[in-house]
Amino acid sequence: MQGHFAALDHADFPPLEPGSVWLVGAGPGGPGLVSLLAYHALGQADVIVHDALVSPDLMAMAPEHTQRVFAGKRGGKPSPKQADITLQLIDLARAGKRVLRLKGGDPFMFGRGGEEAGALVRAGVPFRIVPGISSGLAGPAYAGIPITHRDTNHAVIFLTGHDETGAVPHSVDWAAIANAAPVIVMFMAVKHLPSIAQKLLAAGRPATDRLAAISHAATPQQSIIETTLAQAHTLTGVPTPAIVVLGPVSAYRQSLDWYVGEARRHVFG
Repeated sequence: MQGHFAALDHADFPPLEPGSVWLVGAGPGGPGLVSLLAYHALGQADVIVHDALVSPDLMAMAPEHTQRVFAGKRGGKPSPKQADITLQLIDLARAGKRVLRLKGGDPFMFGRGGEEAGALVRAGVPFRIVPGISSGLAGPAYAGIPITHRDTNHAVIFLTGHDETGAVPHSVDWAAIANAAPVIVMFMAVKHLPSIAQKLLAAGRPATDRLAAISHAATPQQSIIETTLAQAHTLTGVPTPAIVVLGPVSAYRQSLDWYVGEARRHVFG
C-alpha cells in the first residue's frame, strides 16, 4: 500500500499538516472516481472521519494503522448529530491529528461541507477543501444521461428534496423552479417525490416530462427506473441513495447507456 502512495511523491501535493482538517469529496461510490489529491490525503491522514456513503473499497486504500471514525447520516436511521461531528473534527485537530473528513460526492454540494468549514474557521482550525465528483453529475453520466445537451437544454437546476427537518424544502420557489430550466437534478428526493411532482405539475411542468431515478449510482448495484412526471407518484421501493433527473435528456439513454451489464435496469410508464 505504501508503494502506491509513494508513486505520488514526485507530485507537488500540499501536505496534510498536523492540527488541520481536509474536507474531501469521496465521489459517488466507485473508488476510481476520486481525485489524486483525495488519494494523497488517504495516505497522509492520522484519522478519517467518513460518511455512510463512502465506498468501503475506498476506505480500504488507507493504511491499516489509520484511525477510522464513522460519522454516517442516513435518513430514518439513528445518526450522529451534525453538531457532534463538527465538534469531533475540531477536537481531533486540536489534539494534533491530521484529520481527513471524507464526504460522499462533493463536500459543498448538499454535503454540509460549508457548515463544517464555517465551524472550523470559528475554531481557528486550518482546513482545505478538496472537491469531489458529485453524484448529481456522476449518476446521470453512469446512466447515459448528459445533464446538458445543446439540442435540448442550456441550463440545469440542482436541488435537494428535503430540508434540515426532513420535509420538502419550504424555501424552494417551486413555481419558479418548474419552468426555469428544462432539466432538474434532484438529490434526496425519493421520499417526497410524489409531493414534489405535484408542485411542479401545478406550476405548469409538462405531465409527459421524462423522469429517471438512478439508485446507487456508479456502483455495481446501480439501478435505474424511468417514468414520467405524471406517474412519479406510482414509484415505490426505489432504492436509496438515488438521484432523480427530470427533463428531456433522459431520452439519450437509448443510445448512450454505456454501463450495460453492470447495471440493473427497470422501465415503468
